[in-house]
Order: sequence, then C-alpha cells, then structure tokens
Amino acid sequence: MPAPAADHSPAALAGGAQGTRALRPLVDTALHALARGATARGGPLPAGGPPAVDARITAAATPVLPEHGTGSHEALRTLVQALAEGAADPADPHCAAHLHGPALAVAAAADLAACALNPSLDSWDQAPSATALEALTTRALAALAYPRRPAPDALVTTGGTESNQLALLLARENARTCAHRPLHVVCGANAHHSVPRAAWLLGLPAPHTLPTPTGTLDPTDLDKALGEHHTDAPRLVVATAGTTDAGLIDPLPRIADVCAARGVPFHVDASYGGPLLFSDTLRPALAGLDRADSISLDLHKLGWQPIAAGLLAVPGTEALAPLGHQADYLNAHDDIAAGHPDLLHRSLRTTRRPDILKIAVTLRALGRIGLGELIERVCALAHRLADLIDAHPSFVLHSRPTLSTVLFRPANSDDRTIGSLRRRLLHHGHAVLGRATTPEGLWLKATLLNPHTRTDDLRNLLELVEGHTTG
Repeated sequence: MPAPAADHSPAALAGGAQGTRALRPLVDTALHALARGATARGGPLPAGGPPAVDARITAAATPVLPEHGTGSHEALRTLVQALAEGAADPADPHCAAHLHGPALAVAAAADLAACALNPSLDSWDQAPSATALEALTTRALAALAYPRRPAPDALVTTGGTESNQLALLLARENARTCAHRPLHVVCGANAHHSVPRAAWLLGLPAPHTLPTPTGTLDPTDLDKALGEHHTDAPRLVVATAGTTDAGLIDPLPRIADVCAARGVPFHVDASYGGPLLFSDTLRPALAGLDRADSISLDLHKLGWQPIAAGLLAVPGTEALAPLGHQADYLNAHDDIAAGHPDLLHRSLRTTRRPDILKIAVTLRALGRIGLGELIERVCALAHRLADLIDAHPSFVLHSRPTLSTVLFRPANSDDRTIGSLRRRLLHHGHAVLGRATTPEGLWLKATLLNPHTRTDDLRNLLELVEGHTTG
C-alpha cells in the first residue's frame, strides 16, 4: 500500500504518524532560507544599525496579517531569511559580546523534535515520556552539583534569572517559621541584576549589597556585615560563580564557612561558571559549590543549548516542598495516589515545553568529557586572547581571565571613546563586543563561547578594534 501523500497545506500538522512527511520539506525550505540570510548578512551583525534592520524587517513582514495567506514555503523563505539576515550570529567568531552562545546542531535538531511533539510538562497525560526523561536527567545534573548528597534534585527553568527568582522564593518560604519576618538578602555588588529584581518581585526588602571593588565578594566583609546587621529576620547570602562583567568566581569555600558559622543559608548563582563541573581540569575552581543551599545553572551559556536551558539545583527534594500546588484537572489526589507524577511542584509555570530533551540529547551525544573539553577550549581561547592583548602596544588588558571573558581597552582612551568605538563596530556589522564598567572605568568585553574560534580569528578581532579606534 503506497504511503499517503504529504500534506503541503499551511494547516498541515507536525505531529502524528504523518507529521514528519509534512515537516520534512518545510525544514528544507527553512534551512535554505537560514543559509541565504547568513550569506546576505556576511558577518556577525547586520550593518546599518537599528533603522536599517527595522526597514528590512518591515519590508519583508508587511502585511503582517494579510487577508489571504501566501503559503507555507513562501512565508518561511521570506521571514526566516529576513530574520537570519538581520540576526546577531553567535556562531561568528567576532560575535563575542554577551553570554549568548551558538547552539550545537544536535541540540537544535532535538529542539525541533520537541516542537513537533509539543508536549506540555504540566501534567503527566500531556507529556508521559518527557516527564520521565526530565526526572532522570535533572537528577543526574543535580548529582553533578551535589556529588555527596543522597538525593539531590533540580528544576528546569528558562535561565539564570528564573533560577535566581526561584532560589529566593524557596528561601523565603522555607524561612516562614521565623515569626513571619521578611527574608533579608545579602549579596555583593557583583551579583546579577536578577537578584535585586527577584527581591522586588517577591516583596522582600532591597538586598544589603556589599561593595566588591576587586570584582568578587570578600568573605571578611560578608562576615562583618552579617555580624553588624544581626537580626531575628531570616537571611540569605547570594554568591556568584561567574560574574556577568568579568567571569569572576567568588571565594566559595570561605563564603560557605562564614555562612555555616553564622547559621545563614546561601545560594550560588553559577549560571555562567557552573558547567565547569563537566571538566576534570576546571572543576576545582568551583570548590565549595556543593555546600550551597541552592545553585543556579544555565546550559545555554557554557552548554551550547538553544535558549532556554536553565536549572535550579538543590541538595534534596524536600527543599522544593513550598512549590507544591493543587489543581484538580492537573494533579488530582487520586491520580497522584495511583502513581501519576505531580508536575505542578516542578515549576511556577503551568504550560512548560520539554527543554530537557535537547539537554539530554547533548549529554548523551558528547558525554561529560566531551562537554568538558569544549569548556576547556573556550577558556583556553580567553587566555590566548589575553596574551595577544598583553603583547599589543595599542591595548590594555584588565586582568587574566577566570572563565571565558576578557576585558580590554585601547590605550589612553576614555569611557566616551570606548562607548563610541563599540557602537561603530556594531553599526558597520564588523564585530559584537560587550561593555563592562569597573572601578577603573569602561572596558570592552569579549565573551568567548564559540569553541571553533581560531587564534587568527582573535587576531582579526583585535585588528578590527584597532582599525575603528580613531573612527
């Protein structure tokens, strides 16, 4: 019996036994459009700045809602190509501004499968196999973070911001026994902006923020602050393993000692640096991480996952109890008693896509050692770039890199000059560099996340910066 013909109509479905027949030619169209868009862009960023990008997108996407559709292939060709032509491409070695990494092809392919299946992880009957895969994979990753705990666990999040918000929420709820006084957060000025924002969202007092002139939280200053601001209210210390500006790691063992002595729980935002756990060589930089009461991880940074791929790890499932919630149509008591997993305590979101699939596929494809080698490679690239800057008479290096971030600036330049230089590079589409402010002023920031970057790419990047210095 011949196979049924593929449905090429715009209303064809991606799921079901025949879904792949409809999807395959559309994927081919989308891939060709991606390639054409990247070729037309010709670099890490579209030239011309926001006005030029807005004009091209407006021309391609108008009318947004036509009376009659143009068909699947035309819509894909036009809009995917326009999006790719106007994209910032983290796979380009000169796109190095942010913690915005290129996705592994195998992870992107897995994410396509997740989109086609479209499970929703708010009840078992919407995502049977995804539920089982998530439980298995999150436990394995939690065990990497807490190797000496008997039953660590982790939640899947949209990234470091959601993980930090959940960590503060859990700390607040687990401290409710303290005469209902509000939780007081103590962190360094180097903490991610999501920490004070989470305190605001949760109705907590603004965090007590300690100066970090060296870029990391000083345990002596922390101990003094905890002693001077002694209060009956519950407290939470937030440390950072991989700061956004410079990739620095707070001294976690000494911070853990201070918190233990003061009886104060602590959370570590390891959204950037946490994946060092995959590397035998680099893992010692995270000593003390497993003493934290919660840990934010983010695998769309040093994990090369399509966004989003965050995690919040805890040393035991009991820490997640405050997230428990009951909605009869999703987790009825008799269904739970009959053995159906309760998923509402796994997130504050209800509808939730299976981001765990791409993570699980990547872990299986590369293994711990393979991922560790990629991380070691980009960290080595950062040291190579630092060496090139150090040897270049036109540039000043801020400091040796800790992870894969390098801060530098042209010699004898001021903040205004550096800001203008960065914008010129962006306008011409030649390079995407970030900016970081330290006590010494403004610096250009190169965040190296592409493991295929070569030394020549780094030399070319510095030549581009030098060529645009005088505008």
